[in-house]
Amino acid sequence: MQGKVFYNKLIRDGIPQRITDKGESYDVRTIEDNSEFQQELLKKVREEADALSRVRSRGDFLGEYADLMVVLDALTDVLEFSEADIKTALEENRKEKGGFKERLFLNWSSDKGYKSNETPQGLK
Repeated sequence: MQGKVFYNKLIRDGIPQRITDKGESYDVRTIEDNSEFQQELLKKVREEADALSRVRSRGDFLGEYADLMVVLDALTDVLEFSEADIKTALEENRKEKGGFKERLFLNWSSDKGYKSNETPQGLK
């Protein structure tokens, strides 16, 4: 008998069948708690976004993009956001912050009041 690989993560609905089709066994549980489900979806966003950031071909990009969008769709469903809510948030975000048409790259800023969600690089 082959050893077990412990994943301890949220998986897509079709994964158990894929495991069975390969003649392997598995153990899953259904997440009943909405808070836990939301947290696992948020972890999955990080996992899928990381995979997307590492692609090196257009074909791989589309596959990983689709994976990320499926997770985001599930998350917005569980949080009960409508398509209109999402569209409004996107529009407001673009209006406030802009897009990426100008391809601007910030080297540095003396703006001490700005709070970034990025990890700063380098030493102070």
